[in-house]
Amino acid sequence: MENKRKALGRGLEQLFNSENIDFDSIENEIYENSTSEEVKEISLDELRPNPYQPRKIFNDESLKELSDSIKNHGVFQPIIIKKSIKGYEIIAGERRVRASKLAGLTTIPAIIRQFSDDQMMEIALLENLQRENLSSIEEANAYRTMIDKLNLTQDDLARKLGKSRSHITNMLGLLRLPEEVQQMVAENKLSASHARILSKYEDHNQIILMANRIINEQLAVHEVEQMSNSSKITKKNKMSRKVDLTDFSYVEEIMREKLDAKIRIKDKKIEISFTNVADLNRILDILNIKG
Repeated sequence: MENKRKALGRGLEQLFNSENIDFDSIENEIYENSTSEEVKEISLDELRPNPYQPRKIFNDESLKELSDSIKNHGVFQPIIIKKSIKGYEIIAGERRVRASKLAGLTTIPAIIRQFSDDQMMEIALLENLQRENLSSIEEANAYRTMIDKLNLTQDDLARKLGKSRSHITNMLGLLRLPEEVQQMVAENKLSASHARILSKYEDHNQIILMANRIINEQLAVHEVEQMSNSSKITKKNKMSRKVDLTDFSYVEEIMREKLDAKIRIKDKKIEISFTNVADLNRILDILNIKG
C-alpha cells in the first residue's frame, strides 16, 4: 500500500477518493509533482490503448490537425502511462499517440504512474467527457461500464461525475435502442435528443423505421415528439424474461435501476445496500413496504 501511495502520490489518491473528480485536477497533480527526470521518451510501438477507453471513433480531420501541430512543434504535454506485462498502457493521451504516429514519430514523452483498473476507467471517461466530446452512445456505454464494474448506483455516478441523475438515466436509456439505431447515433447521423424519444418505445422495427425517417426527412425533435404522441408506436412495458439460474447479472441490473441501490445476488440471497436510514426508507417506499 505504501508503495502504491509513493508511485501514485498522496494528492492524487485524495482526488480519486473525493466525491466529485475532475480530469484537469488529476492531470495537473501528476504534472506538478513530476520531475523532469520522470518524463521518459517511450517507443510508440510499446504503447497500448487504455482497455477502458470509451471512444471508439476518432475524428480523422481533428487527428490530422493535431498531427500537423506535432510535426511543427512536437508534443507539448507528456502522455500518462502505466507499466503493463508487455509494454505500457495509455492512461491519458491516446489522441496524442495516434497523431504522433501520423506525424511519423517513433517515440513520445510520457510519465509513468501506477493506477488501479477502477482509476484507469475513471480517467479514460473523464478525459473524453471533459476534453473531447464523446458520441452519446460512447458516453452511455462508459456510464454502464462504470456502474457495473465499480458497483455504483446512478446517483453515485452522477455525484462522482458532477452530472444530474436524470442525465445519467436518459443516457443509459439509449442502450435499449436497436444496435442499428445506436450506430446512427454513434456516427452523428441521429441526435441524442431524437434517440431519447425513440428509446421510450418498444417495437424495434418501428424504432428503426422512425430513425430512418428522421434522417431522410430531416425531422426536428418537436416533430418527432408530436408524431410519437399521435402514432400507434407502443411505449415500453416491463419486459418479462426467464431467469438464468447460473447468471443473475440481468436481474441485478433490473433491481439496481428500479431501486437505485447496489445489488448483489449470490448463494440464493439478494443483498440490497443502503447508505443510511433515510436511504433505507426510500427503498422500502419503492418496494411498498410499510414499517
